Amino acid sequence: MATKSRSPDAAPESGPPAAGATARAAAETGNNRDMSAGPAAAVIRGRRAMAIPPRVVLGLIAAGAAAAVYLWWASTPDVNGLGGWLTGAGQICGLECGYSVVVLVALMARIPPVERGAGADRLARWHAMGGRYVISLVSAHALLIIWGYAVEARQNVVAETGTLLTGYPDVLMATVAWFLLLATAFVSARKVRSKLRYETWYYLHLYTYLAIALAFSHQFADGSAFTTDLAARFWWSALYAVVGAAVLWYRVVIPARDYVRHDFRVAGVREEAPRTVSIYVRGRRLRELEAEPGQFFRWRFLTRGLWWQSHPYSLSAAPSDDLLRITLRDAEGKFAALKPGTRLIAAGPFGAFMSAGSGHPVLLLAGGVGVAPLRAMFATLPGPVTLVYRASSDDDVVFRPELDSIAAAKGATVHYLVGGRDAFPADPLSAPALRELVPGVEQMDVYLCGPPGMTAAAAAALHDIGVPRRRVHFESFEF
Repeated sequence: MATKSRSPDAAPESGPPAAGATARAAAETGNNRDMSAGPAAAVIRGRRAMAIPPRVVLGLIAAGAAAAVYLWWASTPDVNGLGGWLTGAGQICGLECGYSVVVLVALMARIPPVERGAGADRLARWHAMGGRYVISLVSAHALLIIWGYAVEARQNVVAETGTLLTGYPDVLMATVAWFLLLATAFVSARKVRSKLRYETWYYLHLYTYLAIALAFSHQFADGSAFTTDLAARFWWSALYAVVGAAVLWYRVVIPARDYVRHDFRVAGVREEAPRTVSIYVRGRRLRELEAEPGQFFRWRFLTRGLWWQSHPYSLSAAPSDDLLRITLRDAEGKFAALKPGTRLIAAGPFGAFMSAGSGHPVLLLAGGVGVAPLRAMFATLPGPVTLVYRASSDDDVVFRPELDSIAAAKGATVHYLVGGRDAFPADPLSAPALRELVPGVEQMDVYLCGPPGMTAAAAAALHDIGVPRRRVHFESFEF
């Protein structure tokens, strides 16, 4: 079932709940203040914070990898025989592994210019891909070094393994680090990860830091590039120190500072749809956060059962100076039970899922609760805007009165594609269907947010239509 809305009689948007309201009162009473109107809408037209383009980030990473190879070259005067070549290859793999783990940590350090330029989704994909490289490099390093030393010592590899473990400093710790990395890779495999709770996976993933710490001293104790070169030791240590400081600053210090400065508290909770709630967060001087529609924060609610979890949720309305709103699935009812006044830590804003400001017409393509960041953008984007909202049932449609109200006020268009697949003669998000539903879509900037399957299918359809890849924007929060 598809419906279209552009009605001047649409219901007005419900405003935020008064502080101290219950979940039911939040749904029934409001001050009818539109969080996306007036000064809040100026957010997307204001000064943009610095953003480093993805190609620059990749260029810096590649330069560092080349520098690691040069470090081996400068510290290795001669390579003789099979044993020497095997050992040299193992040393290069070891240096690249030691460098790559720092890159992996830096990608997840939440450095604002990197996050804004590349986007959290792309950084997470790079991190996952880099993790596979690290596992390959550390495994190749261990096997090549054992093989090369065995050839040079004219021993079998089993005997040489025992010699390395017992006769070389810190090799045992490095071996433990290797197995920790292998374990992390195992729990990060897609089939295993899908069976784990996010929190379980996250805390197991933290053992990577222990692996890095255990392997660090091994690099200086046994690495030929560092044993006699003080400058190499200094700059290698500086690389680790700078990245470690960035993690501490952006993931611990800044959120703690903002917790004190902005005094984030739950103002109220509203049920938007079955198992879907909006949480209103009150605070001080929130405009200083420079959050833009489409971005997300990582939220930690300081209440029993939730304090140890940190999850990414997008803003579902443009922020005001004292109020933020997020909207999320609440299958277990934990968030609906939040009491007004509950304190929380909000780290952010993050992500590059923001208006490109290109001047092209815009298509917002939402699925389910993925409409949350697009609803904020729908209210604030200038120019011609079309929203296509795909949902399995009417119960899954979120913000319908608000979306209709925004469309009526802006002269924008909303298409609701509601129902299972059997409710449509063909896939409503296929290339022919989108071309018919949204004339001129190939000339638009497109923003996608929804379930991974829907997002992937829609992106493929847009590619078939001929929408340039640079104009298709999406971000995923899958772990």
